[in-house]
Amino acid sequence: MLRWVFKALAWTLGTVVALTLCAVMAALMALAVIYPNLPDVSELANYTPKLPLRIYTSEGALIREFGEERRNMVPIAEIPKVMKDAVLAVEDARFYEHGGVDFIGVARAALANLARSKSQGASTITMQVARNVYLSSEKTFTRKIYEVLLTFKLEQLLSKDQILEIYMNQIFLGHRAYGFAAAAETYFGKPLKEVSCAEAAMLAGIPKFPSTANPITNFERARQRQLYIIDRMLENGFISTEEAEAARAEQLTIRPPRDSVNTHAEYAAEMVRQMLFAQYGESTYTRGLHVYTTINSGEQLAAYKALRSGIIGYERKRAYRGPEKFIELPADDADMLAAVDDAVASLPETGNMLAAVVLEASPSRVIAMRAGGEKVTISGAGLRAAASGLSARAQAKARIRPGAVIRIMQSDSSKEWSITQLPEVEGALVAIDPRNGAIRALVGGFDYGKSKFNHVTQAWRQPGSTFKPIIYSASLEKGFSPSTMINDAPLFYGSDVTGGRPWSPKNYEGGYQGPMTMRRALAKSRNTISVRILQEITPQYGQAWATRFGFDAERQPAYLTMALGAGSVTPLQMAAAFSVFANGGWRVHPFLIARITDHNGTVLLESQPQPPGQAERAIDARNAFITGTMLQDVARSGTAARAQAALGRSDIYGKTGTTNDAHDAWFVGYQPMLAAAVWMGYDTPRNLGARETGGGLSLPIWIDFMRSALKGVPVAENKAPSGVSHVGGDWMYEEYVHGGGIYNLDGAGLEPEEPEDDGKSERQRILDMFAD
Repeated sequence: MLRWVFKALAWTLGTVVALTLCAVMAALMALAVIYPNLPDVSELANYTPKLPLRIYTSEGALIREFGEERRNMVPIAEIPKVMKDAVLAVEDARFYEHGGVDFIGVARAALANLARSKSQGASTITMQVARNVYLSSEKTFTRKIYEVLLTFKLEQLLSKDQILEIYMNQIFLGHRAYGFAAAAETYFGKPLKEVSCAEAAMLAGIPKFPSTANPITNFERARQRQLYIIDRMLENGFISTEEAEAARAEQLTIRPPRDSVNTHAEYAAEMVRQMLFAQYGESTYTRGLHVYTTINSGEQLAAYKALRSGIIGYERKRAYRGPEKFIELPADDADMLAAVDDAVASLPETGNMLAAVVLEASPSRVIAMRAGGEKVTISGAGLRAAASGLSARAQAKARIRPGAVIRIMQSDSSKEWSITQLPEVEGALVAIDPRNGAIRALVGGFDYGKSKFNHVTQAWRQPGSTFKPIIYSASLEKGFSPSTMINDAPLFYGSDVTGGRPWSPKNYEGGYQGPMTMRRALAKSRNTISVRILQEITPQYGQAWATRFGFDAERQPAYLTMALGAGSVTPLQMAAAFSVFANGGWRVHPFLIARITDHNGTVLLESQPQPPGQAERAIDARNAFITGTMLQDVARSGTAARAQAALGRSDIYGKTGTTNDAHDAWFVGYQPMLAAAVWMGYDTPRNLGARETGGGLSLPIWIDFMRSALKGVPVAENKAPSGVSHVGGDWMYEEYVHGGGIYNLDGAGLEPEEPEDDGKSERQRILDMFAD
């Protein structure tokens, strides 16, 4: 009997040995087949992860970043010890001791796979790097074999610090944050080097459940992980008992994720993105480029606030159009909260104009609910703008009633709420340094979330009277001077002159005022005098002169209507054109990118604009000076008289502009250190209002912006250049002092034959002309 037992044992042992040998041989054969086909890990020796495109202001404040992965590459030597200790405590406490694979942990994971097809998570940091960089997350034996073999390759090629550096920069940590440096910015709003022990422990707990257990999505769950990691740090000797107690007690401040700082330079950031994408294609979002723009943070924010305030002020004078939509209000409180959140979330965010759902409504009080369940009561003056929508006579689509989705605003000063509405009108503001063309502020519309159309660069609109200084500048080269007398009298041009319908230009207001100096004509924006000047110098000459300022000849047809700004321009072109007057006659080419660096700080491109004196000369210094003195009078006593008075300084120059039927309202002006253009109008041109003008709509926006931008800037002296003389109280070219210039353009020979009666009113003829 004993003999049979020994035989059975021997047979069993032999079988086990044979099977073991077979398994070893199979493993060796598999290794021989798999190992050569493993990915090449040598590239990790120079690890460069996907890094987003980051765009900054001139001072280095982040405007926006583009890329699927928000990441800041941080070398291992710059990662604080407390952050490394927190990660090692929870992920791989023996990281610096083992050879890459914890065999006991692997065996435990294998048994778990056999029992439940689910790993218990025994992977080391090296194994996680192998998986995150090269493999999928599926839990199979084949993938595990590949993971182990890759781990061995990594341990042979890289040092422990290199492996840990890759892990710390590669791991996904929720809210598009990859790596602990990006996570520190995302969740705590601070650089990684400044995190506390408590913050490091919370960050180290995110990798296990990055999307569902991060401190923004689920703070309580993230807190549980944090406390566990603090205990692990204490157990492993990374922190003392006192440090652990302090970390547990520390109150953490979680910062919501944000895409940009509060400079509101989204339109500028998009311009940069488009320029770089044209150069680098899809790699734009992964190369880690840092773009430093010319945008000044303070001026940009001032421009955003000024334009927004001006548009909202205009909108308050418009009729209330009604709620944006209506929803059914559930009876159950929880269902109502969900319905309100869904309704509000479906509407675009527009700064301080918040969406809310009306719960109660009467002519004296409205109660509305914001996202998250906050209730807001609006009464008194806060209902004024929407009074028509609270009237019993309001049409159903315009009536404010329970379930109506409306917009509300809170006053910065009184903190009182009011009902408002999203503006239909649009606007633009751009400011550039006239000395070199650097764009200091750019706001391409009321709100980037509402419309991404950049009106600064993409909106081709009629400039109206803001174009007149170009014509006046051209006339100086033809013998005119600010003291030239010109007759403000009726004009009529037949089809033989216009090449189309007859035309009789009219002044905006004040009828006809007879002979006046050219200086006064520009200050008061007399249309008939501008037309007389252009006819005298010829439209062809005026068109050619305009190209010196950067205008496109084909967009400024050589007709007499050019004198009244009937061509097409962009706000950026207007700001650049007036910069020529501001800098003494030098052509400027606006630019937005100051320099581009890689993620290591190596400069790849740096703009080197030519300063005045080296740039291309557009007009003579004396022409710029004399035209400037006339623009100074516009801002002192003309259609923009409030500009100098409001800003309390004399070095303000500019011109208002209102196009036919008030479709466009402009103000373009400058101080010698800063030129800015403001435009307002509807995307589909329509009348802004019977009495709305550039001086009433755009000038106040320009003043608000300049009040902030010029704070602390000393008043500039306007020194006369050579080649001009001051005669009879005004300036002129010195060669005209003793004759040769045009002193009196009284209108003789400028009026063609009397108009024929074609049955149309003079107003209709003007409209027909501009319709062409």
